[in-house]
Amino acid sequence: MGREVTEAAILFFFLCISSPVTGDGSGEGYVRPLPRQTLSLPWRPKRSSDPQQVHISLAGAEHMRITWITGDASSPSIVEYGTLPGMYTSSSRGERASYKYLLYSSGMINHVVIGPLRSNTVYFYRCGGQGPEFQLKTPPSQFPIAFAVVGDLGQTGWTKSTLEHINQCKYDVHLLPGDLSYADYQQHLWDSFGALVQPLASTRPWMVTEGNHEKESILFFKSGFQAYNARWKMPYEESGSTSNLYYSFEVAGVHIIMLGSYTDSDENSDQYAWLKDDLTGVDRERTPWLIVLSHVPWYNSNSAHQGEGKSMMAAMESLLYAAGVDIFIAGHVHAYERTTRVHNGGFDPCGLMHITIGDGGNREGLAQRFYNPKPEWSVFREASFGHGELKIVNSTHAFWSWHRNDDDESVKSDEVWINSLASIGCVR
Repeated sequence: MGREVTEAAILFFFLCISSPVTGDGSGEGYVRPLPRQTLSLPWRPKRSSDPQQVHISLAGAEHMRITWITGDASSPSIVEYGTLPGMYTSSSRGERASYKYLLYSSGMINHVVIGPLRSNTVYFYRCGGQGPEFQLKTPPSQFPIAFAVVGDLGQTGWTKSTLEHINQCKYDVHLLPGDLSYADYQQHLWDSFGALVQPLASTRPWMVTEGNHEKESILFFKSGFQAYNARWKMPYEESGSTSNLYYSFEVAGVHIIMLGSYTDSDENSDQYAWLKDDLTGVDRERTPWLIVLSHVPWYNSNSAHQGEGKSMMAAMESLLYAAGVDIFIAGHVHAYERTTRVHNGGFDPCGLMHITIGDGGNREGLAQRFYNPKPEWSVFREASFGHGELKIVNSTHAFWSWHRNDDDESVKSDEVWINSLASIGCVR
């Protein structure tokens, strides 16, 4: 505790904490309960050799990356796995590292890629040669496939409710467009977040991209994204990217691109060049669905974070439109909003559907100030905590639903059937 207090005191000299977004209701008619406090979670393991904060992610075709932390530097970076409990017929070794942030020292962070794995199959695995057994289920190799979607998660009572609702739905992959732990320089909160999400993140792949709360840079002292890059390694190398802040992956007929809102994105940037190459390589016969995620929304009728995605949108919207991207999912704004198909500021039947879902349960509260009148491109909006579910049924149809959780129950509040652009002649 003393070290954490000292670290916080040091950070006080570098940081200016912003106030949460507040204001009048959006006029959408829902009466919200009071905010909930940040959770107090134990994060130190009983034994230093025990694997902790276990989470998994996709790592190229038929492979999965297992990530965990241990306090024991001598524990091997190895994963044993098989299709029967306690019977490990295969094993893989990986890499490990740690990092320091002011007075904080992380445990040993392990990343091990296992595979090749069979699709739609349950595997049992053990990390570090000891400790508890975990199990995961690989995604299917063909339609249908289901995604759980939530942004700006945090560690509050509403986070807990959101995770419980996600656990109740049947999904194959979790998509998170930024703002994970809300550690905001307090590194022990990365550890408590890892413990909080482990029950879900150890069983289904979590595919994430960075948000502003992951940056954690200190002028002259620390560059950005140190903890995020160390703890949440995504398949950027497998997708030809040179940065963990943007990458792509394919799963069961869907090509998904995770863009970085907080790294250069203009036409002279590495990210722009990579995106252009990645889109060129998309085969719509093999992956008829094309989805993009980024933290900052491009179309937003909320006063919160208004216009922050303008420069990125100016550089990249035409690329995504020409490629026939079906859906653009963002977070950042602590409310939910869904648009019609839109391009260049107006309705376009071949444009992208934009979904803002920065309402996982963060400690800053909801963004309740929507602009009125509502723009023509905005179909549904509500300032409530919740999560989304995207089920890609086949090559032509998908079903999207958003579930409010402010009631402590998962209430389906918005839903829509979506036609793939490839199926209606928009992709050439």
